[in-house]
Amino acid sequence: MKSIGIIADSHSSISQSTAKTLGITVLPAPFYIDGNCYYEDVTLTREQFFEKLESGAQITTSQPSPAEVMAAWDKGLAEYETILYFPISSGLSGSCATAAALAQDEPYENRVFVVDNGRVSTPMHRSILDALEFIRAGYSAREIKEIIERSRDEMVIYIGVETLKYLKKGGRITPAAAALGTFLNIKPVLKLDVGKLDAYKKCRGFAKAKHAMIDAIRHDLETRFQKPYQEGRITLMAATSASKKETVQWMMEIQEAFTDMKVFCDYLSLGVSCHTGQGALGIGIACRPVP
Repeated sequence: MKSIGIIADSHSSISQSTAKTLGITVLPAPFYIDGNCYYEDVTLTREQFFEKLESGAQITTSQPSPAEVMAAWDKGLAEYETILYFPISSGLSGSCATAAALAQDEPYENRVFVVDNGRVSTPMHRSILDALEFIRAGYSAREIKEIIERSRDEMVIYIGVETLKYLKKGGRITPAAAALGTFLNIKPVLKLDVGKLDAYKKCRGFAKAKHAMIDAIRHDLETRFQKPYQEGRITLMAATSASKKETVQWMMEIQEAFTDMKVFCDYLSLGVSCHTGQGALGIGIACRPVP
């Protein structure tokens, strides 16, 4: 029997095909669209999701049920001695607390370790890659959980949004503010910091929003993340729900701004894309944890 397996939900932005390459399991998040249940990257593609979102379909996000979570754990424990489970951040959903409670019961106690380091989407993807490195280095599941959770505050991501439509729909801004913002060509920049998605800045036009995000990262590298940057522990991340052309252009802009760093690019998970809509672009920082 193998030592440690990893199970995550699809809020990690890890596709089913990438999961197979990495040797991990990704539990698909359910979405209810006009009353019908779909599973991310299983019965619902990104293209289908955005088509339905743009058409005005009623979309609500959900989480894998306790039964689905336990079934995935049971399957994993038939192959591995222990499991590291990465659900969406406790700051964004109650599913993490539910999983943590389930993991206290037999037969999961001391065999399933629920990791909550405040991540979702691209930052969670990066955490899972870190966990795989620690597995290869010989750390135990309990040790890896502790190491990764200690790095909880060492992450930030900024997301520029092309439309206010979905922020209004999700209740994050009022209809009046959305109407005025649309009239004035306001493009908000959101900030994802330790599991909470909040407004960061309002910009006139998307070009200014992209400049604001790059400036924010530059400032963070000089202040909050100066030490890990000097230690070479920084991963510079790009995230997107935009077209391939727009994403490539965004990557070029990031690379021009930070010529000494490689950029890890990822799709925004559909759970985040529900709030941003299509065309969103993000940039962020994640620090590799220190054992």
